Amino acid sequence: MTDAALLDHISKQPRGRTSLKQLYKDFRLRGDDRDTLDAAMDRLAARGEIVELNAGHYVATAGNREYVSGRVSVHRDGFGFLIPDRPVPGISGDVYLNKETIRGVMNGDRAMVRITHAGPAGRMEGEIRKVLRRAHPSVVGEFRITRRGMWVVPHDERLQEWIEIPQDLAIPGPVEHPDRIGPKPIEISDPGDLDGMIVNAELLDYGDDDNHPVGRVIEVLGAPGDFGIDVEIVIRKHHLPNRFPPEVFEQAQSVPEIIATWEMKDRRDFRDLPIVTIDGETARDFDDAVLVDKLPNGHFALQVHIADVSHYVKPGSPIDVEARLRGTSVYFPDRAVPMLPFELSTNICSLVPHADRLVMSALIELDRQGEPVSFEFCRGVIRSAERMTYTSVHLLLEGDPGMRERYAPLVERFETMRDLANILTRKRYKRGSIDFDLPEALIEFDQSGEMTGIRRSPRNIAHRIIEEFMLTANEAVAAHLEATCLPSLYRTHDQPDPKRVMEFEEVAAQFGYSLGIGAIPVSKHRYKERKAEGRVVYKDIVLPGATPISSKSYQHLVEKIEGKPEERILSYLMLRSLKQARYSEKNTGHFALAASHYTHFTSPIRRYPDLVIHRLLGASLDHATYSSEPELKIVADDCSLTERRAADAERELMEWKKAKFMESRVGEEFDGLIISTARYGAFVELAELFVEGLVPIETLPGDHYTYHENVRKIIGQRTRREFSIGDPVRVLLDSVEPLERKLRFSLVEPKARPKKRKKY
Repeated sequence: MTDAALLDHISKQPRGRTSLKQLYKDFRLRGDDRDTLDAAMDRLAARGEIVELNAGHYVATAGNREYVSGRVSVHRDGFGFLIPDRPVPGISGDVYLNKETIRGVMNGDRAMVRITHAGPAGRMEGEIRKVLRRAHPSVVGEFRITRRGMWVVPHDERLQEWIEIPQDLAIPGPVEHPDRIGPKPIEISDPGDLDGMIVNAELLDYGDDDNHPVGRVIEVLGAPGDFGIDVEIVIRKHHLPNRFPPEVFEQAQSVPEIIATWEMKDRRDFRDLPIVTIDGETARDFDDAVLVDKLPNGHFALQVHIADVSHYVKPGSPIDVEARLRGTSVYFPDRAVPMLPFELSTNICSLVPHADRLVMSALIELDRQGEPVSFEFCRGVIRSAERMTYTSVHLLLEGDPGMRERYAPLVERFETMRDLANILTRKRYKRGSIDFDLPEALIEFDQSGEMTGIRRSPRNIAHRIIEEFMLTANEAVAAHLEATCLPSLYRTHDQPDPKRVMEFEEVAAQFGYSLGIGAIPVSKHRYKERKAEGRVVYKDIVLPGATPISSKSYQHLVEKIEGKPEERILSYLMLRSLKQARYSEKNTGHFALAASHYTHFTSPIRRYPDLVIHRLLGASLDHATYSSEPELKIVADDCSLTERRAADAERELMEWKKAKFMESRVGEEFDGLIISTARYGAFVELAELFVEGLVPIETLPGDHYTYHENVRKIIGQRTRREFSIGDPVRVLLDSVEPLERKLRFSLVEPKARPKKRKKY
């Protein structure tokens, strides 16, 4: 019996409750069969799908309003919330956890909570019943020696407790394979030398109401001001695997650099075609290569060739196990933590120019409107003709004489690529695909690695060409795998929460805009419905005349605000109103792309889900089955988590770098825009530097100000002066706290013009 079938059986019992003894009877189990069921129950409990009420008695959590599993989010002030794994009837939002119940639990832990109080509008309070999975096997922070002992003060301010370090556990042991870690390990012989150093401590005991957590130092990273220490801290804070085990290195180094003749057997040969890669100037691994031909019937033949990582990384191998653990490569401004060893990611798997490389190929015929007429998938071998960059392709298409002369044989093909990309863009727009063209910050460094500036990351037609071709290939692969009726993996994006949409509408209205969806499907108010058994269920009131939320509503607003001063802020708020995309074994469509089926196929060097898709596609070509739906669900959930972990780490380091850069600019004035307001002040983003900080409410001049949540404005009590989202302001940088990534600004008032004296 599968775990899913067992869970279904438990859920069908009265009130979803049962006992081990009853399950033994239900399934007539004896001996080893009972041990198998016990192990299955342990797995379900570890995932939070059932909870053990007392010894041997369980209840299913799906649809249960008393017990809820999810991820704990701890506020810096000590209280926290449980973010449920799945929607729970009658619960609106997250479950509040007070300071007392949250002790012994760390930010990010998965826990089971019992609901203790139901408030208005479905808001709940609860208590921690059980920690299901710890988020922090180790903690990075500053080592401190006090009269009460030795401690590690966590770098993450949401980890409330200091970690106690017994004296005999303060010195880390010898480092195995120091050349495979990155920075040279620092050796310490006296615990006294650790005071003030940044260390990584393994947790041995997570503590409780009366005791601090206890740990041992496993790494000494260096002093707080050391060059590169910020990257090392972020890697360990987010628990990014950053060292490949010896068996992974051995396997990677055993892969031949030259492809054998037998490996090309039964593959289609594309080596004589002028296939090219197009990437950024600093790219080191090349996943994808493309070619476009114009057919006699006026259609386009698009070829998308993707590195065949699945040929080298077999399921269950050391490299595969490590790649799944990492889930994705993580990119920092000055270095990367790759998913695959460099021997594969930058060499044998990378589609480097003028070298034979194995690929999985998508061959797609598109009509003049960009609609797919047919598609075919195969294993192939290519020899990239050129390693192009976004800049070189852009200059060539803009008519740069030097570039057009240098790549003369390819000019016509790039022009055909541009034509097809424009057609595909128009097709996506017609169906409602949303294009948020938000500027991204690009950090600049000098030759010594010191940060020199922040500028807007450039985007041009070459970026659009690759994006459109990759989107087309991803949709084609998803459609093909769905048509096989075999289990698959999808990239999904659910419809936004109506309440989040309503909140955005309220802000947009202040600028004179609307998504144009009429009434919001869900109101702010809720009513009670009393069930026969006495339970109270809160239900949303559906407003009359409501129009379903569609991606076209967002798309039309994006078009309206393009080029307007408020474009940046409204695009940012629109993006926040949407849900996060995720991986799933079920195809529920992609809201933002307005796509009925979508997956990730084009980046197997840096994303594990793409590698899984290659295996699924290969299995379909061989008329075989690669995986089951329950197995793919686990992969999907794990990859969604590792993706968010990587994004959080990249974002945090970027903000840290920005704050560090601004240290030397304290006392300078800047133009900015208010991007959000709160009870403690206004957050301002600087116009040119993509840096944000807080103007504390108590520093606003000329009045006593209060925050009005209903209109999201800060208003002076006497003068009625208002500060709103989108207001342009002039600010002075007062202070910077790099470790906490906090910038403090004060408002600069325009100087009053001197009054002219009257002449008599």
